[in-house]
Amino acid sequence: MDLRLTGKQVAVFGAARGIGRAIAEGFLAEGARVLGFDRDAEPEPLKEAGDIVSGDVTDCGAVQAFAESFDAIDHVVFSVGAGSGKFGFPFWNLDPGDWARVIEINLIGAVNAAHAFAPKLIERPGGSILFLVSVAGQMGSQTDPPYSAAKAGLINFMQCVAKDLAPHGGRANALAPGMVKTGLNKSVWAANQAQLPEAERVTYDAWAEKKIAAVSPLGRWQQPEECAAMAVYLASPHAANITGQTVNIDGGQVMHA
Repeated sequence: MDLRLTGKQVAVFGAARGIGRAIAEGFLAEGARVLGFDRDAEPEPLKEAGDIVSGDVTDCGAVQAFAESFDAIDHVVFSVGAGSGKFGFPFWNLDPGDWARVIEINLIGAVNAAHAFAPKLIERPGGSILFLVSVAGQMGSQTDPPYSAAKAGLINFMQCVAKDLAPHGGRANALAPGMVKTGLNKSVWAANQAQLPEAERVTYDAWAEKKIAAVSPLGRWQQPEECAAMAVYLASPHAANITGQTVNIDGGQVMHA
């Protein structure tokens, strides 16, 4: 299928590693021109012609400067996520002070990106913005309540963005991965194990295998490349009537009756 993305200008937040990197490389493979933004001070260059600049999504000025580096923009992807680093069950295992930074990165960072790029997006009919969220944002996950709440807020904000871009021919959607081998996923395991007596602790692979068996009907990991494939499709003209949606790539973990 020709996704008709050749020559399109694409900004990818969180492009240095994990899902964000897979998405950036997915757009490059379709012939798009990609510039990434990541807090990694020295990110490894993308394959082919893409590049990554260093910056923090919570720094509104840095995000604005990144947007101004584009003469035009067709698609924006916000693939950024950070947890509290603690196991949040019950929620009072965390302190109220653990919340602010998580919300600032996951939600306010996305708001910064949307504000910075919206004026350029509405100049190019057919443009889109995609927010990476999580299955946790749809089910009140007790694993990390600040992360779950921030991603739920981002889903709601995405719907606001979709409504505001629609009169200009633009679209907004969210992509919700399930169990993907990323640094964030591994940090959840680490926080969980820290709560257990040493004799009860298990390896990351053993923990993940048990969790996947418990929550995913398909019983397998989700892959960054699967998320990338959906991201580039949602940016393409083939998805011209898809907006305001949260698309789950989760092996069936979240099912809405």
